[in-house]
Amino acid sequence: MERTEPQEPAPPAPEPGPDRSTDPAPDASAEPSPGVSAGPGPEAFPEPVPGASSEPDSGASPEPIPGVSAEPGPDASPEPTPGASPQPGSGAAPESVGGGSGGSIPDRRRRPWVRRVRRAALVVALVLLVPVLAAGVALRVNYMGDPGEATYSRGRDAMWLGHAWVDGRKKDADVGALARRLEGTGIRDLYVHTGPLEHDGTLPESAYPRARWFIDAVHRELPGVRVQAFLGDVLANGGPEGLHLDRAATRAEVVRSAGQVLDAGYDGVHLDLEPLHSGDRDYLSLLDDLRDVTRAEDAQLSVAAHQIDPLPALHTVVGVFADHPKWWSQEFFGQVARRVDQIAVMTYDTAQPLEGTYGGYVAQQTSLALEVTPPTTHLLIGLPFYYESNFDHWGHAETVAAAVRGARLGLSRTDPGRELFGVAPYIDFAATETNWKEYREGWLRRPNAS
Repeated sequence: MERTEPQEPAPPAPEPGPDRSTDPAPDASAEPSPGVSAGPGPEAFPEPVPGASSEPDSGASPEPIPGVSAEPGPDASPEPTPGASPQPGSGAAPESVGGGSGGSIPDRRRRPWVRRVRRAALVVALVLLVPVLAAGVALRVNYMGDPGEATYSRGRDAMWLGHAWVDGRKKDADVGALARRLEGTGIRDLYVHTGPLEHDGTLPESAYPRARWFIDAVHRELPGVRVQAFLGDVLANGGPEGLHLDRAATRAEVVRSAGQVLDAGYDGVHLDLEPLHSGDRDYLSLLDDLRDVTRAEDAQLSVAAHQIDPLPALHTVVGVFADHPKWWSQEFFGQVARRVDQIAVMTYDTAQPLEGTYGGYVAQQTSLALEVTPPTTHLLIGLPFYYESNFDHWGHAETVAAAVRGARLGLSRTDPGRELFGVAPYIDFAATETNWKEYREGWLRRPNAS
């Protein structure tokens, strides 16, 4: 599942941050190296040890094969003929058809329903398993081949940052370390967690008391890098709790909150509202209103986007069984992309079990997004800069190396000349040295490359 807010470890005494009930917990040092969920998302993270389970031995004799008589072994007693009296001296009790208390011998030929159930279970298993296997093979094939030479970094990447940068926990030395970390990476936009929004769309200024300090420090240490306010909340989607996009007053407050953070000095607004259903007209209306505000301030409007249907109308089918909409239709993705300056796909938490299928999935998502994102909108592919292992996110499969290679493959096949394209690591406080190494080696053009 995507992650709406980063979760950082709890602030050390004596400098607690603001109320962390819906906010990422602070880190113990600079931000521990373990994108929220969610993320966008992400956050804390167990590696499954898949094992095969064997069916227990029931102790029953094997079922006879129709039309074939089983030959008894040397010590086997002959099976009594139904209705016949046992042979003298055999010691066998008469078969009790009605299930008497004398220890009856069941007649397997009188249990055809067992065979029918087993056959039905096999059919169901095949119906479910074959499409899954076929999809896995298709994704693995999609991961084959070599990315084009023109598909390295364009120097237009972004990164999600945790809340500690604006609530008082970070210091000048931390900004210096961040600047050294980002040097030479091409990361030009920082989405720093500034919310979450209240359910009525408002944003208390107490949530980001050190925003002005951080923005000025970034502009000083990292010239040309923009700082955008990452605002998000959980959507109610018809329920009693959460932000109601269907209420005009709530949308108006979100727009007012956007103007509020721009007045505080941010270079843009980055919106992440989840779970967001495909086709939500209220969300499109909100983006139109936000765009008017950001354009008037010459600021950026960016969003974290759900993944695109890997199969046509998959979001509709899955929506019947799950409340959280994992995917948007490609059409809706395009409608969102046309209303913003930047759109970042949360291409993690995909439930892919293998690195090859995950990379193929990212390649597919990249192609689908490129097909409907106008060239004037900056498209970013999310990278999982965190580790966890569960059904939604297998850490051994969802690697940065696979995501980067998948993004390059999709770019090669669909629009290799696209300039407004990049990747977006999620998230700074959970990133490991391996994450940074795979990002640099897989995405940044080598110094000796032509």
